[in-house]
Amino acid sequence: MPSLDSQLANWPDLNARHSCTALLVGNGASRVLWKPFGYFSLFEQAQRAGRKSGLAISDQALFKALGTELFEPVLSTLNTTVRANAALAINSTAPLNRYYSIKEALIHATRTVHPPHTLLSSATLASINAALRQYRSVYTSNYDLILPWAIEHAPQGFAQLFDDEGFFDVRRTASTGTRVLHLHGGMHLLKLPDGSTRQRSAVGSELLDGFAVNIPGEVPLFVNEDRSEQKLRAIRNSDYLSWSLAQLATEHDGLCLFGHHLDSSDEHLLQAIHQARPKHLSIAIRPLNEASIINQKQHFSKRFADLAGVSLHFFDATSHPLGAAELALPVPLAQARRH
Repeated sequence: MPSLDSQLANWPDLNARHSCTALLVGNGASRVLWKPFGYFSLFEQAQRAGRKSGLAISDQALFKALGTELFEPVLSTLNTTVRANAALAINSTAPLNRYYSIKEALIHATRTVHPPHTLLSSATLASINAALRQYRSVYTSNYDLILPWAIEHAPQGFAQLFDDEGFFDVRRTASTGTRVLHLHGGMHLLKLPDGSTRQRSAVGSELLDGFAVNIPGEVPLFVNEDRSEQKLRAIRNSDYLSWSLAQLATEHDGLCLFGHHLDSSDEHLLQAIHQARPKHLSIAIRPLNEASIINQKQHFSKRFADLAGVSLHFFDATSHPLGAAELALPVPLAQARRH
């Protein structure tokens, strides 16, 4: 293990000595661009939105009864209930009302915290795009639209994991180019009743504007903030998410961690990295102050303490292309006040 002082390597120098073929991106990367992404929980955002735009009392009771704060399994359960009721000739007014109420709350919550596409300049999208294509595989636990927008900006060189109609087929995953795998799904993905996955055809602003406005039976496929065991349960119910997590567990070469704390709510990701046993880990640290740097180093050293033979290297997050200060987007005053 490296000495736990406050020294941090510069990313270009570290990468020259210990190159990484895979990248794991967390919420810290999105927060570099957009400070409102620092919210604790999308479920809490939906609760706080108030009676007109947020989760109704009946909606919250449903989440509590199912023991989760994840939107996808709740919406999927309601979809299943409606289909079962239809087969049994039972009235579905109540579950349909809850379904549309929860979707409206979800739409409002995401639009409240997400930047509009118009704020991301071509230069910003190009910078993120160029940073991603340096890797063979990019894994992200973020469900926002930053990476899909960046890839859309110049898609050549990125692997096509979905067919021409937008469907994912686990039997046909061979591809060339940089793979970008969304471990927790994303706002650009939909889950079908049979557990299969479809990528929305919308682009640019339409990806955000049309989020959760989909045909009956399809629900947004993304795993928002909750306990690790709840996230893993949702992942196992999706062909695409299960496959993506399994791919992370095979990354044996150098792995770069950027913007990821890997705390207890992401224990499933930590276990996948333990299973992979990469040659080395290059971990981005935000250089707030000396005490903070040492605390972050201690945290990661403990998380990977039992990975004998896997070296840890810490670097200054601001020296990585995804941590560049010029990526930060201006937050409108009205939105900044809400956060």
